[in-house]
Amino acid sequence: MTTAMPFDLDATLLSAVTAVLKDAGATLRERHTTHARGVSLGEVVGEIHANDDAVLAVMREPLINLRPGSRWVEDELAGGALPAGEWWVCDPAEGNINHVHGMPDWAVTATLVRDNQPVLTVVHLPLTGETYTATAGGGAHLNGRRLTVSAKDDLGAALIGTGQARPGESTDTFRRIGASVTAMLTAGLVVRVSVPATLQLIHVAAGRMDAFWQYSDVRSGLAAGALLVTEAGGTVTDLDGKPWNAGSRDFLAAAPAIHTSALDILSAI
Repeated sequence: MTTAMPFDLDATLLSAVTAVLKDAGATLRERHTTHARGVSLGEVVGEIHANDDAVLAVMREPLINLRPGSRWVEDELAGGALPAGEWWVCDPAEGNINHVHGMPDWAVTATLVRDNQPVLTVVHLPLTGETYTATAGGGAHLNGRRLTVSAKDDLGAALIGTGQARPGESTDTFRRIGASVTAMLTAGLVVRVSVPATLQLIHVAAGRMDAFWQYSDVRSGLAAGALLVTEAGGTVTDLDGKPWNAGSRDFLAAAPAIHTSALDILSAI
């Protein structure tokens, strides 16, 4: 999925991006409550936008300044291939819906994508202080400790995950999600259905989960996890078995020894 890390994507840049995300994470943490905020749809959406605005004010300009000439993906729920060059694919509140509902499953993410390939990523979890990082060719790490994917070779023993990428997906996408969950419940040990994607993919990269799939192309939920899993030794493809990139229409990340088994099931749906 990725090529060797360019010489200019060194530890200094990774450290600088990490510092920006920790500042942004502090802002999001200050906004967190242990109770749900908002009752009507309008109120919930308003809280989500307020989170985004507050964090973007802290992270956007510093990240762009770190890479002169880089551009910013404005719509965090967008998918599809990006124009050539470097782009920041970020989510100021990955798992925003959880944050607004008083839950702990949320993070701040920033991924530098070059020519549709993620080359550097940082995922920071403000409540736990965990910071997941990866660079193309440089490995994946949690707070500096090297990550390695699961060694499982039996899909029947696997903990597998999926989730809804965004509200308002097509009826066909929802149908495929339902059918795939049924198929994986039969083939695997346990299927975990939750959001956001990134917080499942960090578990795949760390070997705590064995696979994750998604019938969606939302870049901000997949780019960070794709690089982390790849650099931790996992296999990341679309559901045709081709190497994943930001233009791919769907997604599968898995421990290498169960990837083919999972792909056989999911590609048929």
